[in-house]
Amino acid sequence: MSGEALDVLGKEQAALRRVATLVARGVCQEELFMAVTEEIGRLLPVDFAILGRFDRGGTGTVVAAWGSPDRFGVGSRWELGGENLATAVFDTGRPARKDGYAEASGQIGVDARESGFRSGVGTPITVEGRLWGVVVAGSRREHSLPDDIEARLGSFTELVAMAVANAETRARLARLAEQQAALRRVATLVARGVSPEELFAAVVEEVGQLLPVDLANMCRYEPDRTQTFVATWGRPGKRFPLGSRWPLGGKNLGTIVFETGRPARIENYADATGPVSAVAREVDLRSAVGTPIIVEGHLWGMMGVGSSQEEPLPPDTEARLASFTDLVVTAIANAESRTALAASRARIVAAADESRRRIERDLHDGAQQRLVHAVIVLKLAARAASSGDPSAGELVAEALRHTEQANSELRELAHGILPAALTRSGLRAGVAALVSRVSLPVRVDVSVERLPEAVEATAYFVVSEALTNVVKHARAAQAHVTAQVESGVLRVEVRDDGIGGAQGGDGTGLGGLADRVSALEGRFVLDSPPGGGTCVSAFLPISDQSEPLDSSRR
Repeated sequence: MSGEALDVLGKEQAALRRVATLVARGVCQEELFMAVTEEIGRLLPVDFAILGRFDRGGTGTVVAAWGSPDRFGVGSRWELGGENLATAVFDTGRPARKDGYAEASGQIGVDARESGFRSGVGTPITVEGRLWGVVVAGSRREHSLPDDIEARLGSFTELVAMAVANAETRARLARLAEQQAALRRVATLVARGVSPEELFAAVVEEVGQLLPVDLANMCRYEPDRTQTFVATWGRPGKRFPLGSRWPLGGKNLGTIVFETGRPARIENYADATGPVSAVAREVDLRSAVGTPIIVEGHLWGMMGVGSSQEEPLPPDTEARLASFTDLVVTAIANAESRTALAASRARIVAAADESRRRIERDLHDGAQQRLVHAVIVLKLAARAASSGDPSAGELVAEALRHTEQANSELRELAHGILPAALTRSGLRAGVAALVSRVSLPVRVDVSVERLPEAVEATAYFVVSEALTNVVKHARAAQAHVTAQVESGVLRVEVRDDGIGGAQGGDGTGLGGLADRVSALEGRFVLDSPPGGGTCVSAFLPISDQSEPLDSSRR
């Protein structure tokens, strides 16, 4: 190797070491890119060096330049296409050479020819198997560039690729740390059980500050095919009005998520349609991503983010949003469970109060009045007997009748609480006694032994209330009662062939049964299609209940 060649090699190795030192120090990308283009320009027989990044949508951006004209200055953007070095590298992913620009075309080729470029070489920057950008070096001189220039450029692009990969890794780690911190803050609010309004506002703010977006929203889907904005974040005038309600329909994020139940993305809101799309354009929305909020299998709403930038949102936006919607789902489910539990408790308390008042009223108006009458008549009988009045016997007989009637009414009242047959002999006997007083044919299949008291009582009331509804409302010809234990669960079912259409909402007897069943962590099912009869089912777990009492000790 000649002395001149050794000198060139030494200069190249020195330049590569200087760049490698910058890579190792982790300097910012702008500083590194500028250093690379300067080292290339000073080392190689070229008049300019440009480092460009390929962007989405078939464009590129100059991120560093040495000796280049203003048309290729830092920050300038160009459209790929035609016959030119950048497009050739983009299309093939391999180095490219151009020894004459007379036939160059496309925006880049025309600008290069008008800037006096005569020859050039481009080498790809490949980061972890992905084509990231290109380094182009060229000359305004007549002669072609040396044959080894592609390989020499490749030494620098390898260092650039390493630096970009390192920077992207650091950025990913930083984003992950920020996201985990944001998720912890939201999880803390969920654990504290804050109001949904406070949680929703906190979530969209965390999302808006974490992701490269200009606005963030949370919508709730309503039964009438509308969406209500329950939380919103963004600059004033650049967000959807909080609490506003918009019809679904057309091509827009909320409608797509509603109709598919899956994440959705819109790259260009200029083509969006539907009522809400007009507001999206007013707030200068260019692209948007939304993820569904699904609570216990039900599509509750959507969390969406949008950007006013020309560059579409990053590909991982959907996954990052989903991390927050998972916490929102937990919070909504918890809040709905708390609300349902509070309502159930209120109904149970109200039902207990009403039962107590009914018992007090029945006692006062029935047995108590008869016993008072019997006492008065007995006092009259005693007075008549002491005076030798012959009516004493009739008075005693009258008092006896009132006493017997009071005793009968007390028995009937006790049947409304828990019948003796149930407490003495179990569910089979209790149902049999109940059915004996029903005015239509009822087939009974109860194949269970003694059960825990709470389970037996709840099952009995399910059958009693269901048969009461059959007699009063179903217009049925017959009914069928079944009860059996399967895998530690008592299944009680009352089916009729009536008109159907039974309702089980709040304030109804069947609604009260649902509360009783849920109090034992069971499941209540009402199936009553119009014209198809009614089936009332209760599934009561018995494995976690107290042991059944020995019938011999009852």
